[in-house]
Amino acid sequence: MKKKSASQSAPARRSPREGGFFNLRVLIGLFIVLAGVFLALVGFGTFSALGQAQPKHKILGPMDVLGLPAGFDCSKIHELGIDRQENLRAGGIMIACGQAQGGSATPIFAALKQGIEKALAPLAFGAADVDLITGADISPHVTQSETYSLANPDNPNQIVVTYNDSRDVFLNPINISGASVSTDGGTTFTRLTTAQGHSPFSNTLGDPVALYNSPTQTWFAIFLDIGCGGQGIGAYKSTTPWAPNRWTTHSCIHNGFSDDRESGYSDNNSASPHFGNMYVSWNDFSDGGSLNVRFSTDNGVTWTQRQLAPASPFIRDVQITGDLVTGDVYVAGMDEGGGGLAGPRSNKIYRSTDGGNSWTNTYNGPNFSGPGTGLCSSNSYFATMFGTYWRHMGWGEPAAFNHVVSYVYAQHGAGADAGDVFYIRSTDSGVNFSTPLKLNTDTTTRPQWQPNLSVSPAGTLFATWYDARETGSCGAPGANTPCYRMWARKSNDNGVSWLADDMFSDVVTPLPAQLDPGIVDCYVGDYDYGSAILTKHV
Repeated sequence: MKKKSASQSAPARRSPREGGFFNLRVLIGLFIVLAGVFLALVGFGTFSALGQAQPKHKILGPMDVLGLPAGFDCSKIHELGIDRQENLRAGGIMIACGQAQGGSATPIFAALKQGIEKALAPLAFGAADVDLITGADISPHVTQSETYSLANPDNPNQIVVTYNDSRDVFLNPINISGASVSTDGGTTFTRLTTAQGHSPFSNTLGDPVALYNSPTQTWFAIFLDIGCGGQGIGAYKSTTPWAPNRWTTHSCIHNGFSDDRESGYSDNNSASPHFGNMYVSWNDFSDGGSLNVRFSTDNGVTWTQRQLAPASPFIRDVQITGDLVTGDVYVAGMDEGGGGLAGPRSNKIYRSTDGGNSWTNTYNGPNFSGPGTGLCSSNSYFATMFGTYWRHMGWGEPAAFNHVVSYVYAQHGAGADAGDVFYIRSTDSGVNFSTPLKLNTDTTTRPQWQPNLSVSPAGTLFATWYDARETGSCGAPGANTPCYRMWARKSNDNGVSWLADDMFSDVVTPLPAQLDPGIVDCYVGDYDYGSAILTKHV
């Protein structure tokens, strides 16, 4: 995690003990311990069918994919939309059916583990990174990815970060979800581990969300959940998030068997007309991939569902957010144009002004070319940033403050530039948006991708993304060739103007190797969700 200055001028580096405002971002990392940045991959476990070409009519059961009901027919993969789902269980099914390849160890990974790195300093955006992953891991299930970060607006010292975590992939019941908690404002974090040595979120399949409900002072850790219909959306609750054995209250937000890529938002503004409302969006592949939202007006006790878009054309649930002033709620979606590199992308915005009861598709953006240089070798639906590695379709994150809606996303750059990060801004509650502004100001053809965005109650915006501008090439995944780091850019006036973009993480890190044979070989992580309170961006 990084601490950031939020001064009005170009920010200076601060120590954790200095006063003033801070921006924070979470960086989860690979299996190696570098001086700062870690980026980890999530493992799903080893399957009996790995590396073998399986006929499409193969019938799977729990021994092939942990937590899968007996009798799954591999010929149904496309019909059920499994090849378009992002969750780890879908990837495990693809591998077990012989339609995808899992990760594998590389000879050069040993050199990478020795901590070869390239540190570049000084950094304009903050002090040293903080590792979220404390405690022992047992190889090869040592991978984490996809952070969802949230600070408690009633107690800024409390920060909860949920993520995918493979350490309990072979536990029965399965558990590939994790969280780390800080009680000192982000100076240190502790990974939640029960007395038995496990994550407290039993029977879950990752895809992390963290929500805080201010009226009840309750935290919600939300994941895909086997106990909610097979692959629905479930929540674990706690009022003492730092205590791993207190995440004991479990409930289902949605009972389903093919849910994917959920996102969440909670309205914690006491002046909002919808104070206390909670919202979860997702794609439901039981009908082909419709875009849905469930909302709760009773602090998460009951949930009401609304459909935002039908299954066709397929609109990916990117992320959900809310206006910190008005209480309006926004879902960013993406029409992926049938996938691949050629399919044109277009951004969508959906808005609710009545606490989630009704929704309007306020914005349908123009077509653009998605980022990437190739396709996932085991699933050509997904574009990739480095040859056949690191799938990414251009997804980003929205933010809203006082009727101004902001959105960051990635698209293909000019010529050989595989990706740039763009920002668009609406001043009329998400109806019309500005001409895209490229946030990365480098003149190289090196890629930028996978951005996130947060807005504070003071109207400051903070965008971060992965950035390879400092290197000429990256080498193969697992090679000790420095490749990328996180960069960031800040606006102090709700997106009207932006400070210069600058380095965010401490080091330039190599491309992480995908070692786990239970994870599709092109997967590194699909998103990071940023949020903010008055004094911190996290």
